[in-house]
Amino acid sequence: MNSCKKISSLSLKIIFTFSYFHIFTFATSAQKNIRLTSPNGKIVFTFKIDDKKAIYNIDFEQKQIVANSELALSFSDIAFTNNLAADKPIFREAEENYDLVVGKTKIVHDQYKEVTIPIREISSSKQINLIVRIFNDGLAFRYEFPQQKNWSSFELTDENTTFKLAGNPTAHTLFLSSFTTSHEGKYSKLSFDDIGPNKLMDMPTLFEFPDHIYMAITEAALLDYAGMYLTKEKDALRSALSPLPKQPGIKVKASLPHASPWRVLLISNRIGALIESNIITDLNAPCKIKDISWIKPGKTTFPWWNGNVLPDTINAPGNNFVTQKYYIDFCARNGLEYHSVVEYGLHQWYMDDGISFMPGPHSDPTTPVPGLNMKEVCDYAKSQGVDVRVWVHWWALYPKIDSAFAAFERWGLKGMMIDFMDRDDQEMVNIQTEMLEKAAAHHLHVQFHGAYKNTGLSRTYPNEFTREGTLNYEANKWSREVDPDHDINFPFTRMLAGSTDYHLGGFRAVPDSLYVIQYTRPLMRGTRCHMLAMYVVLENYLGMVCDYPSAYEGQPGFEFLKEVPTVWDETKVLDAKVGEYIVIARRKNNDWYIGAITNHEMRQLTLPFDFLREGQYNVDIYTDAGDVGKDPNHLNKDTRSLNNKDKIMITLASGGGMVMHARQGR
Repeated sequence: MNSCKKISSLSLKIIFTFSYFHIFTFATSAQKNIRLTSPNGKIVFTFKIDDKKAIYNIDFEQKQIVANSELALSFSDIAFTNNLAADKPIFREAEENYDLVVGKTKIVHDQYKEVTIPIREISSSKQINLIVRIFNDGLAFRYEFPQQKNWSSFELTDENTTFKLAGNPTAHTLFLSSFTTSHEGKYSKLSFDDIGPNKLMDMPTLFEFPDHIYMAITEAALLDYAGMYLTKEKDALRSALSPLPKQPGIKVKASLPHASPWRVLLISNRIGALIESNIITDLNAPCKIKDISWIKPGKTTFPWWNGNVLPDTINAPGNNFVTQKYYIDFCARNGLEYHSVVEYGLHQWYMDDGISFMPGPHSDPTTPVPGLNMKEVCDYAKSQGVDVRVWVHWWALYPKIDSAFAAFERWGLKGMMIDFMDRDDQEMVNIQTEMLEKAAAHHLHVQFHGAYKNTGLSRTYPNEFTREGTLNYEANKWSREVDPDHDINFPFTRMLAGSTDYHLGGFRAVPDSLYVIQYTRPLMRGTRCHMLAMYVVLENYLGMVCDYPSAYEGQPGFEFLKEVPTVWDETKVLDAKVGEYIVIARRKNNDWYIGAITNHEMRQLTLPFDFLREGQYNVDIYTDAGDVGKDPNHLNKDTRSLNNKDKIMITLASGGGMVMHARQGR
C-alpha cells in the first residue's frame, strides 16, 4: 500500500519559546519592530503596533513594496482594529520536505522562517495570533483564533486585511461583477492608480514594480472559511470575503479554535520563480489519503466540447453503449487514460427533469438514462485498459452524494467533473471539501468546473486533479473571446494558484479572418503548435483531449499530444515576459518537455539547454511552418541530438508556439 510522505519539519530551531498566552505585554511593541527575514535575506517582513493598530511592511532587496499596511478584523460583537496590543513573539525556523502525488514538482524541499505574534484586543482581552511564514520566493500570513476562556465562537463580518503597495505598480487582474461567479473573463492590465474604487479583483492578481520586481497575491489552504478577493479603497488594496448566502453581513461563522486561510504573497525579481514556486502546497496539510495507489492523473476525452461528433456508420448515436464504445476504443488505440461520459443532445447522462443543464426537482445521478448501462460501459472500458469518468451538476449530486458515490464506485467509475458551483462562500467551500473527502473514500478523483481557484488542497487531497476558474476554449463554442493574447495572460495570473482546467485539444485552427462561431466542431485561433505547447505551459493534472477521434488520428502533432504527461517531477521557466511570451521546461523521469507560446506577435528566442543533465539527448522539435498565416495547422517536425552546452534559436509565429520532447541516451 502506498502512502503520502508526511512533512518532515524535524529541523526546527526554536529561537523564542514563549507561550501564546503569556501574561506580559510586549512592552516596547509600539516602538520596536518585530522583524522576520527570508532564509536568503532578500525578503523582510516587519510588524509593529502603532497607535494601537497592527501595521506591517514588506521589503524585497531593500526596496519597500508593501508599506504601512493595516491588519484588522471585525466581528459581530468586537473589532480588532484600533485598541490592540502585541505580546511576545515566537520565532522558529523549519523545512518542508514532502512528495506531491500530483503537481509540477515531485519532491519538494523548502526552507522558511516563521513568527507567531499574539495580538490582544485590550478592552476584552480576546486574542488572535498572527502567524507569518517567510520563504525565499514569498511569504504568507494567517489569523489563528486560539481556544480561550472568554471566547468560544465568532461571526466574522469583515477581515480588512490591507496591502498598501509602494509606488504605482502595473496590475494584471480579472475584474468581477459579484461574488457569485464562474471566474471566467478577460484579464486587464493597468496601473495601480487607474484601478477604480471598490472594483472586485479576483486572485491571484499580479503586480509588476520597477526594477523587474513581481508580486502576486492569492491564498492557500481555504478550508471552512470564505474565499477572498481584493478591492481598492483610497491608496490601498483591501481583502473582501465572499458573504454567506442570505446573510451578506456575515462572512465566516466558526467555533474556536479556528484559523483563516494563508494570505500569500509570491515575490521575486524573476517572474518564472513565481510559476515554479511550491509555497501554496507548502502551506497545506500533508496528504490525508492513506492509500494513493488508485490515484491516476492523465488525459481524458470530453465529447461535449466537439458536439459529440460520431461517424455516420454509428448505429443509434446517443447516451448509450455504442457511442461510449466509439470514444473508449479511440482512447485504447492512443493510450489516453480516461473517457468522459457527458451529455447528448443537451441532456445529461442521468435522469433529470430540468432545463438544459440545470437540475430539476427529480434529478438523479444514481439513475442513468434509459439505454445507458454504466456498469457495462465501465466493464468494457476496463477490458480495453481505459477508465471512465462522468460530468455531473453539483446540485444534482450533493443531495445524493453518499448514494451517488457508492453507485459510481460500484459501476466502476474513476472520477468526475463537478460543475456550476459558481460560489466560494464558507458554505460552498465546506461542500467542496466534503466532496473531496467522500470522493476519496470511494476512490474517485474530482475536477471542479465552474469553481474558484486552487488553494493547494491537491497536497492534502491529491484526488483533486484540477479546477477551472478561467475563461478557456470551451467558450469557442459561443464566442470569439479566447485567443493567443488571452492564453498568454493566465500563466502569470490564474495558473500561479495551481492546476488549471482548460478545454484543450482543438485541432482545427483557422486564420482570424475565417474564424466563425460554431457549437459543433468549434474552431481554434492560434496555431497547432500553440495548442500543443499549451499542454506543457499549462499546469493541469487532467489534460483534456476535447476534439473528436477523426480530428486527431493521422494528424501531424497528435503523437506529441499522446505522449505528453500531465504531472511532473520538475518545472523550470526558461524565459518569459508577462503578457507576451513564455517558455517552460518540465521533466518527467528522464524526459524533458519544453513548451513555448506567444501572443499575436511573431518573435525569435534563443534557448539554452543548460538545464539538462550531462549526456546527449534526442530531441523532437515541433515548430510553426512558414505558411501558418494561411494554414495555422501546418507545422514542421525536426529531430536532432543536443546536450546541455547547446543553444538553438526558435521562431514563434503570430499566435504560435513550439514544443520539444527530449529523451536522454536513446
